[in-house]
Amino acid sequence: MNPFSFHNPTRLIFGEDQLKHLENELSKKLNILLVYGGGSIKRNGVYDRVMAHLSSLEANVTELSGVEPNPRLSTVHNGIAICKEQNIDFILAVGGGSVIDCSKAIAVGAKFDGDIWDVISRKAAPTGALPIGTVLTLAATGSEMNAGSVITNWETNEKLGWGSPFSFPQFSILEPSSTLTVPKDQTIYGIVDIMSHVLEQYFHHIDNTPVQDRYCESLLRTVMETAPALLDNLESIPDRETILYSGTMALNGILSMGVVGDWATHNIEHAVSAVYDIPHGGGLAILFPNWMKHVYQENPARFRQFAERVFDIDCPQKSDEEAALAGIEALRQFWQSIGAPSRLADYEIDHTRIDEMVDRAMLFGPFGNFKKLQAEDVKSIYEASL
Repeated sequence: MNPFSFHNPTRLIFGEDQLKHLENELSKKLNILLVYGGGSIKRNGVYDRVMAHLSSLEANVTELSGVEPNPRLSTVHNGIAICKEQNIDFILAVGGGSVIDCSKAIAVGAKFDGDIWDVISRKAAPTGALPIGTVLTLAATGSEMNAGSVITNWETNEKLGWGSPFSFPQFSILEPSSTLTVPKDQTIYGIVDIMSHVLEQYFHHIDNTPVQDRYCESLLRTVMETAPALLDNLESIPDRETILYSGTMALNGILSMGVVGDWATHNIEHAVSAVYDIPHGGGLAILFPNWMKHVYQENPARFRQFAERVFDIDCPQKSDEEAALAGIEALRQFWQSIGAPSRLADYEIDHTRIDEMVDRAMLFGPFGNFKKLQAEDVKSIYEASL
C-alpha cells in the first residue's frame, strides 16, 4: 500500500437519543445560522427538538431553509450574505448531505474575500471557515464526517465537487430514528450512493491492500444484506441504524488509507445532474455498471475478486474477463432489484445533450485513477447508459 497520513477531526455522536449532546457541543449565546431543506425536519419533529436545545443555550438563531437536493450556488451566496450581515458565529446543518454540502460552502465563503465559486472551481484557495456542526437525517453522502462538498452552478450548468481542511464539521449527531421518514425512493438512492462511494475506493491498482479490500467488501455485503429488509419495512430502526452507520464509514477516509480511489463515475454523474438535475444516487445506479464495463480490462483480476468476494460468484472455470463481467452484471441486477433506475431513458434523457455533458465532465481535463478517461471514453459511457 501507499504511505499515508490520516486525520479526521469530526466528532461522531451516533445512536438513539443523542441529540441531547448538542448542548455540550455549543457555547451559550451564539449567533447561529440554522440551515435545512424543504421542511421534512419540521414534519418529523427534529426541528422542534433542535430549537429546544438552542433555546436552552440562549442562541440567536437565523434560519436558511429550502436547500435544494443538488444545492445551488445561489443558495450558498444567500447564506454567505446572512453570515456577514448577522455576524454568524456557528453554522448548524440539519438535514441530509445536500444541506451539509451547502453549509460547508457557506462556512468557507463567509471567510473568503471573493466569490466562493472561485474556490469551488479551483481558481482560488480558501482562507478559513466558520465552524460547522451537523444533525444528519438522511443516510447517503457521508458528508457528515468528511471535508467534501458538491455545489451546482445552475447558471453555467456546472456541478463541482470540492473540499478543504477548513470544511470538516466539528461534530455530527446521527440518530437512526431521524431517518425513519425518509421516503422509499430517497432511501434507495442513498443505498446506491453509499455503495458507490465504497466502489470508487475499491477499484485501484495499489498492491498489498488486504485490510482495505476486506473493509470495502464487508461494507458492501452488509449494505446489500440490509437493504431489502429495510425497503420492506422503512420503519425498522435496526436496519436504518446499519445503513446510517454504513454511509458514514463509506466516506470518512478510513477505506482510502494507503490507496488512491478512482472517482471518475461521480464526476460523470455530476455532469449529468448539472444539466438535467436528476437524483445523484439514481444517476450513479445507471452509470457505474457502464463505467465498470468500460474499464474492467485495466485490471480484470480485481474485478474477479469483486465478483467472488462480494457476490459469491463461483467461477473457477471462467476467465478473469468472464468473471469480471458476471460481477458487473450482478451489481446491476442488485440495484435494479431494489428499485434503482438502470437507463438514462428512465429520466427521459436521450442523446440530445451528450456532448454538453461530456464538456462539463471534462472541465478540468482527463480524470479517473483506475483508468484515465478522455472525452471519447466519457461519451462511450454515456451512450452505453442511454
